[in-house]
Amino acid sequence: MENMSPDTTTNEDIYRRLARHLDSLPAGFPPTETGVERRILRRLFTPEEARIAVALHLWPETAEEIGARLPAGLTDDPAATLESMARRGLIFRLAKDGTNHYMAAQFVIGIWEFHVNDLDEGLINDVNEYVPFLMEHTWAQMKTKQLRVIPVTESVESGAAVMAYDEAGRIIAAQELIAVAPCICRREQQMVGKGCDNPVEVCLSFGNSAAFYIENGLGREIDRDEAMKILATGLEAGLVLQPTNAKKPVNICMCCGCCCQVLKNIKRMEHPAALIDSNYFAAVDADRCTACGACAERCHMEAITVEDTAVIDRIRCIGCGVCVPACNFDALTLKPKTEAERIEPPRTMVETLMSMARERGRI
Repeated sequence: MENMSPDTTTNEDIYRRLARHLDSLPAGFPPTETGVERRILRRLFTPEEARIAVALHLWPETAEEIGARLPAGLTDDPAATLESMARRGLIFRLAKDGTNHYMAAQFVIGIWEFHVNDLDEGLINDVNEYVPFLMEHTWAQMKTKQLRVIPVTESVESGAAVMAYDEAGRIIAAQELIAVAPCICRREQQMVGKGCDNPVEVCLSFGNSAAFYIENGLGREIDRDEAMKILATGLEAGLVLQPTNAKKPVNICMCCGCCCQVLKNIKRMEHPAALIDSNYFAAVDADRCTACGACAERCHMEAITVEDTAVIDRIRCIGCGVCVPACNFDALTLKPKTEAERIEPPRTMVETLMSMARERGRI
């Protein structure tokens, strides 16, 4: 394929095109009246990088394949330019058969998280203005979610089987390459004076995602034993486990309701439980409950009120189980949802993204 003719669009036009391109991807990037989404892109992409980014698909291609369809004169060295953009967290890179391949990155989860080490207050403020709108207009509208919640396994009632894809320890044990990175949500909130004191280095990624984090200096390689210790640290702190929504997840986030862009925005909505894929819910044994309130303090979704006993609001409970270890009287357990309520995640993230794209009418 011959190179396209020179691109004569203005800089503002190209950021609009890039915004539309990102919105065409499964997770979306919907336009606002204020244009904050384009302001975010101007902070991250040069006009030339934006022109290149709109040429990438959500499947991996070589630099030669991508370069063949770029506007003439845009770059003399597509491989070097694409590698620079990958290093800067603007696109995704993975190795196939010893050759680097490049593909589009979604804004969330993707470009935003890839900037964990080069945040500034302006970008943080713009993203915090935009994400509630993004959550309302994409996440809340789709049946298939990017993330799901898995339980604190020890919180599940005795005798209830926990599927391998719902058990963090078994997910970790199945991995060959693991990286740990700082939680961007906790880090960016701390940078603007709004953060909590929960552990920061707790975000685990696997496989190609881990390789990207390691090669880009976003995280460090760890073995399974250290990953399990980090998992224990997160659980001790009462963090919610959110892997990507697949039987073979590419990451596990450990989240809090005060910083996490997903949880804190879902918490503001009327029915949080309906916006999270989870197979469990918390239940109270009223005979054991002393109404001490420890579980309510631990709950990230404000799903527990305490009267004569603790009371669980099922429309707010996301089945994470972090409330259970807080109870010293064995009054709380996680119970499996009914068969009709249970959700079986897609096999891979590719299948998840395809489902999301179909639901948004993008394929």
